[in-house]
Amino acid sequence: MAVPDPKISEARRVIRQLDEGAINRIAAGEVVERPASAVKELVENAVDAGAYRITVDYADGGKRLIRVTDDGCGMTAQDLPLALCRHATSKIDGSDLLDITTFGFRGEALPSLGAVGRLTITSRAGAEGAEISVNGGRANAVRPAAITAGTRVELRDLFHATPARLKFLRTDRAEAQAIAETVKRLALAEPFISFTLNDLSGEAPRTIFRADAQTGDLFNALHGRTAQVLGRDFADNAVPLNAEREGYHLIGHAALPTYSRGSSVQQFLFVNGRPVADKLLIGALRGAYMDFLSRDRHPAAVLFIDCDPHMVDVNVHPAKSQVRFREAGTVRGLIVSGLRHALAEAGHRASSTVAGATLGAFRPEPAPGPSAPGRVYQMDRRGSSRPMGHGFDGFNEFQAPSVRADAGASAPSESDSTQDAAQQAAPLGAARAQVHENYIIAQTATGIVVVDQHAAHERLVYEKLKRQMDEAGVAAQALLIPEIVELDETEATLLLSHAEALSRLGLAIEPFGGGAIAVRETPAILGEVDAAALVRDILDELSDLGESGALRSRLDAILSRVACHGSIRSGRQMRPEEMNSLLREMEATPHSGQCNHGRPTYVELKLSDIERLFGRT
Repeated sequence: MAVPDPKISEARRVIRQLDEGAINRIAAGEVVERPASAVKELVENAVDAGAYRITVDYADGGKRLIRVTDDGCGMTAQDLPLALCRHATSKIDGSDLLDITTFGFRGEALPSLGAVGRLTITSRAGAEGAEISVNGGRANAVRPAAITAGTRVELRDLFHATPARLKFLRTDRAEAQAIAETVKRLALAEPFISFTLNDLSGEAPRTIFRADAQTGDLFNALHGRTAQVLGRDFADNAVPLNAEREGYHLIGHAALPTYSRGSSVQQFLFVNGRPVADKLLIGALRGAYMDFLSRDRHPAAVLFIDCDPHMVDVNVHPAKSQVRFREAGTVRGLIVSGLRHALAEAGHRASSTVAGATLGAFRPEPAPGPSAPGRVYQMDRRGSSRPMGHGFDGFNEFQAPSVRADAGASAPSESDSTQDAAQQAAPLGAARAQVHENYIIAQTATGIVVVDQHAAHERLVYEKLKRQMDEAGVAAQALLIPEIVELDETEATLLLSHAEALSRLGLAIEPFGGGAIAVRETPAILGEVDAAALVRDILDELSDLGESGALRSRLDAILSRVACHGSIRSGRQMRPEEMNSLLREMEATPHSGQCNHGRPTYVELKLSDIERLFGRT
């Protein structure tokens, strides 16, 4: 039996004008999703007011109390009633909705908050302060109040006017964490402003987060603020970015691939200072690290894109978390090329946290029995040791003069000593031993380096193969019978607009009438390939991001496998000159600090850290 549609009625529905309270509660549903949304709106208002110090207090995850205090320009007694009216704002005059240089511009936050909670605004712009309160959308009269210069906005009992919304909130702890993340994100956007976040839930207030205002130029201020918000580890393992293209300017810091995360929690993206969660920017960030991280790892980065306000539309999402660029392809290309250039300039550098984890894994062991003096030992895979001179005497040249005298060998020449000193002065030092037939031990001027010979050589071979492919192009193989892929006309037009770029990667396509396309050539390195599936994968990325890396990623995956099979295998004994050659090549090759999957290729331990392990400090 068919169930009648409850939306269909024989009686004609009457069109009526909603009252102001209902309108504000509907608007609040878009603007105020949870306590963190209220904090975001109020802090943004404080920033727009020119504040230098902003304090955020909350209780019970923001459900019972949210209070934001600033030292900005403030409001007069005449401004307060107008501030609670919808679409009343001092940010814009309405003449040009693209010329937006402030966080707020719609004039919806305060009336929306007043419609769903108990809101009190106390402010002072001149000699006297004033206060106004609103409860469930009903405003009281303005009255005098004592306050220093600035504004204090207090929101109590959020959603008390719409109690059904309370059922959709999470626990106090989860909401408090969301508030902290919101304040930290805004603190990153404004490094010259001091932020303080306090939890008033308990008997005594607790300071959850504090970031003092930074000084100096913008770049140094951003670096200092990232250290305050994300921690010293991020700041120590991040590379700076500063790139520009066609009116778009990119600055910020991006972490090394070996400092990757298990989720995207340390990805912060800003457009003209506004925090955003735009899929175009997130996709570009992911694409820039595609060649360095496995699929289950995520990069960490703080990126700022600045441009003329007319080149980006920020009025496309109720929460203003998404934007639309006039030249989306240019922005994506700027992020990808800027990040890859910065990571390439880092060279062989790996994150310092790798060394910290290595030192933390050490445990005190009983002292082993004395070994024969003057002998250098190699450890095999079974854990037994043997002198290097038995069938493998490549390390004799590294032994000290006294050791050589004991062994009956001639003293090293002056040129050998000079060469060894030069190698020790190099970033990755001079090879001293090979253990378990896989790890190279090198001595530097300040410590030791442990290198995974297979992972390091795999990266070197991979980078060499990529350079060769870029220089010589991708060899294509012609299909005996072209494969016809049926698409709709819109998809075919989009795909054919990128035909030239795909041709450079070995994929030749051409129109075949209607919405169909013919695939005539595919990259030879891929071998037998499902051309239709490949084309549809590329088309999905083009539709979603405006650019596709599907074909390039497949080619890189093949090169990665070739590099893996063509690199030095684990278990192979290497001679000293081979080890030193590998170390020097690593120093000269970008991205050699991590393997093709983002794992570190070497660990550096400082001599001071090693001495601390033995209690010598």
